[in-house]
Amino acid sequence: MPHALNSWREEKRAAHLYREIATIEKDAVIRKMFLALAQEAANQADIWEGKLTRDGHAVPVYVPDLRTHLLVCLLRFFGMLPMRHILAASKVRGLSVYSSKRTVAGHPMPTSLEEIGARHRTIGNSGGLRAAVFGVNDGLVSIACLVLGVAGAAANVQVILLTGIAGLLAGAFSMAAGEYISMRSQREMFEYQIGLEREELAQYPEQEAAELALIYQARGLDKEEAQALAQRMIADPELGLDTLTREELGLNPDELGSPWLAAMSSFTAFLLGGAIPLLPWLLAMQSRALETAVALTAMALLLIGAVLALFSGRSMVYGGVRMLLIGATAGCLTYWIGSLLGANLA
Repeated sequence: MPHALNSWREEKRAAHLYREIATIEKDAVIRKMFLALAQEAANQADIWEGKLTRDGHAVPVYVPDLRTHLLVCLLRFFGMLPMRHILAASKVRGLSVYSSKRTVAGHPMPTSLEEIGARHRTIGNSGGLRAAVFGVNDGLVSIACLVLGVAGAAANVQVILLTGIAGLLAGAFSMAAGEYISMRSQREMFEYQIGLEREELAQYPEQEAAELALIYQARGLDKEEAQALAQRMIADPELGLDTLTREELGLNPDELGSPWLAAMSSFTAFLLGGAIPLLPWLLAMQSRALETAVALTAMALLLIGAVLALFSGRSMVYGGVRMLLIGATAGCLTYWIGSLLGANLA
């Protein structure tokens, strides 16, 4: 199948989705932007249609495929915000207006690569921080519950230790594999979208500049200023691609996420978190090993909850106590179930 035919179908699909988005968008300015983007996509489809015709290929009548119909149904049911990343994978642009709604008049617009990057740079976008935080928490809670469940069944020390270590290793490898696959898939999708932008910028820079200008207009610039700014951005191919990636896709090309970093962070964090409730048995404590494990787990849950509260802006006391209550509930239920199973199997 000719590459031009694929590009023609993508532009037709994008134009169709833009019009569908416009029908549900309540903001008049953003609705106008998506209608204009639909026209731009149609114009770009005409460019590919002309190329197909010149090369002697027949151009079919565009009919939305099953995937497009499904996207439209999901869009009408869930709305724009939950569907942004899925729509981005279908060549829908201008979605960054939802991550930073229209700016007020007078907001300084970027005029250089450094200024653009500064607005979008965030902490932990590589995936390592997120994976580490969830890894510690998952390791702590899951291994604590596993140990309590086995202890509730009146198992001996060797069984508790063996079960805990097996669960710790299995959980760490499982978390690492899951994080790697998740981050790898996300990065591949982002790289594909950036590749499309690079190709389109080379094929029809004026149309890309027009799309970028529409986004700037939706953010509060008047038409002339938006067009002038878009032209300046597109004039430099490197700056143009970076700008289109950030403003049309809502991505920071420098922070697409590292699959290996996410996997290693998750693996290490799970081991560290899961080792806490196992410490009394690892240190061969002869008495009150279970009580010590419960105390260590409770203190760790309080600390993790307090640290997470720093990122959310909530009270550290509230975050710590909430995490402790959640972990305590899970542990008590597991211990109770283990006790029932131990009594029935005895």
